[in-house]
Amino acid sequence: MSDDDATSGQLWLLLIHQLPTKPAYFRVKIWRRLQGIGAVAVKSSVYALPASAETQEDFQWLVKEIAAGGGEAMVCEARLVDGLTDAQVRALFDAARDTDYTAISEEARGIAATLDADAGAEKRAEVRTQTGRLRRRLTDIAALDFFSATGRLVAEGLIAELETRTAEDTPMASPPAAVPAIFDPLAGLKGHVWVTRRDVHVDRIACGWLIRRFIDPDAQIRFVPGKGYVPKPEELRFDMYEGEITHEGDRCSFEVLLGRTGLADPALQAVGEIVHDIDLKDSKFGREEAGGIASLITGIVLSEPDDAQRLTKGAGVFDTLYQYFRASRA
Repeated sequence: MSDDDATSGQLWLLLIHQLPTKPAYFRVKIWRRLQGIGAVAVKSSVYALPASAETQEDFQWLVKEIAAGGGEAMVCEARLVDGLTDAQVRALFDAARDTDYTAISEEARGIAATLDADAGAEKRAEVRTQTGRLRRRLTDIAALDFFSATGRLVAEGLIAELETRTAEDTPMASPPAAVPAIFDPLAGLKGHVWVTRRDVHVDRIACGWLIRRFIDPDAQIRFVPGKGYVPKPEELRFDMYEGEITHEGDRCSFEVLLGRTGLADPALQAVGEIVHDIDLKDSKFGREEAGGIASLITGIVLSEPDDAQRLTKGAGVFDTLYQYFRASRA
């Protein structure tokens, strides 16, 4: 969404329809078609899509299909004035996509577990086929991810890890290239403009705190659209789908960034475990502090629409958490 949209309100397309009671399969068919184009229900028999030429065409075809089946339907453009807010409707889209991403992530973890038990050539070939199917599913879901739901990062990381583990061996034509300077501990991470997706939550807030607290106190952090952003040469993207620092395997962006810094600080490691448990929701570390910190961060997000202010307020939470673990070890 552009800055103009942010001030004037999101433009939506609403499909308002009525279906015949019989045959039952027709109602199921239309429901599946709605799921297939990524529409979400905002009221009974009212489905929404963000307005664009493509989504308008999707709804227009569906109107024809409903009419041919004996039902009634119409499509209208709308801006939300009262009741539901744009943010609430976007949250409906994100929740729908996150459900899809979670299913893929769980399947990817299951496949990884079978590979842990048997890493032979035959099993790797089987997993390679399964991973390809997951990758295609992820691509299909991402095409309907209009507002860049967070769950995609987890699924991307898990699939990428499977692809790496099952990659077919190929002879190396030349010695491996040197690691890019941006991945050098600390020194290579300073002096950049840091870029992440708008509407930051726990992982991005924690990354912002780590950047300004331990990497570059004067770092500039910019917030950009999750899709279609073209980075400038001096920018480093974090917690973005094709970013330089983002989810890897089952590690959240904070864990990856912490690893890139080379900071061997047990207190930071403890913070990373909490961020992981909140962000990935897999209870990998079972940190008892995760529930309370999650509530604090959610409170900041709900009360503060400005991303820069979210980072500022979140930094206070992570500063306190870090000092707590430092004191505990002492």
